[in-house]
Amino acid sequence: MKKKKIYIETYGCQMNLNDSEIVSSIMKDDGYEISASPEEADLVLLNTCSVRDNAEQTIIKRMDNLRHLKKANKNLKFGILGCMAERLREKLLDKTPDVQIIVGPDEYRRLPELVNFAESGETGIAVKLSRVETYEDIQPLRTSGLSAWLSIMRGCNNFCTYCIVPYTRGRERSRNMDSIIDEVKKLEQDGFREVTLLGQNVNSFRDRESGAGFPELIDKCARSVPELRIRFVTSHPKDMSDQLIETMAAHDNICKYIHLPFQSGSNRILKAMNRGYTAEHYLGRIEKIKELMPGCSLSTDIIAGFPGENIRDHEATLDMIRKVRYDGAYMFRYSPREGTKAFKMIDDIHEEEKLRRLNEIIAVQNEISKELNTEETGRQHLVLAEGPSKRNPDEWRGRTDSNKNCIFPNPDKKIKAGDIVRVRIIRSTSATLFGEPEC
Repeated sequence: MKKKKIYIETYGCQMNLNDSEIVSSIMKDDGYEISASPEEADLVLLNTCSVRDNAEQTIIKRMDNLRHLKKANKNLKFGILGCMAERLREKLLDKTPDVQIIVGPDEYRRLPELVNFAESGETGIAVKLSRVETYEDIQPLRTSGLSAWLSIMRGCNNFCTYCIVPYTRGRERSRNMDSIIDEVKKLEQDGFREVTLLGQNVNSFRDRESGAGFPELIDKCARSVPELRIRFVTSHPKDMSDQLIETMAAHDNICKYIHLPFQSGSNRILKAMNRGYTAEHYLGRIEKIKELMPGCSLSTDIIAGFPGENIRDHEATLDMIRKVRYDGAYMFRYSPREGTKAFKMIDDIHEEEKLRRLNEIIAVQNEISKELNTEETGRQHLVLAEGPSKRNPDEWRGRTDSNKNCIFPNPDKKIKAGDIVRVRIIRSTSATLFGEPEC
């Protein structure tokens, strides 16, 4: 009997990428083969993001583009997974009438059952949030042999006023530490060279049995797999402890890169956002990081035009960028999300002004990124070789320990994917380093 095929398209954050690997594992155990294209599939699933409205509009347009596939395969089933499924629930049936399966982030175990519902002509909907689900007993179906995502916790307890995540992914719950260590060891045995530990606020991890926190976890990971590079995202400033910074500094295989969102440089706006820290506290964390890890690369998230933000607040954000000097940033203008506390605030800044402020933030950050990359000229970095660059097969791409993209020549193909290469930087742009491999 011919196996049915499933195609999964993933949008949004790294957590969604890891969730798609979990879904692939569940459906493979149910007898499905993974398809490389929607045209060959019997089941098409879109794993969605709901952080911003344009992310949801992208999914609706994508479903419109896919619906023609039913002409060739009348039995084809469509499903929407993830945060958008959790947020809109039954409303999705009006927006995407061809969808028969709607599954939130905590209900993926029920997918085979819901697919059976759809095949019998019913609509399968499962969006109940859980206080315990972590999928720690499911081995994700990973396709890459170099870098892996590993979720160590799910959900969020912070309830930032602009953020929909606590409502779409539920409350914080952490995996058992031993299950994480076991999975990290297996990744090393399977030939992976790098793992990224994931969580909405990864540094608020707390082992259910021992009570050990994130510093203890990454210390144990680093000791257990000394040949595996370890990264993590995303950190919350209020949980960036001295112990965590000291642990990072103590291990060579913990990458010296931290993504630490600050969102706004204004204490008044930070309070309105319910971020739980001040600009002064944040800068204190940055000073500690630079003291113990002088070469540590930093990135951040920034929101322009939050309700009530005035020019002085905006200038405070620009001042924060200049003081910290981030290597990179994810920068957005504020977008109201129904269901959040900020949705009830008066969105009193015109879109044109939001865009002006955002463009000013982008210009300042791009200049700093360019300056920092220029300073890399002459330095040496250990780069994880990933494969040929898109523009030139004789040039390869990789990432430095500090998470910077690096391009280097490899015309004779002596360097293989997965090799750690010492590269001397010879030039740069604001986004990329270019170098020569050192013998």
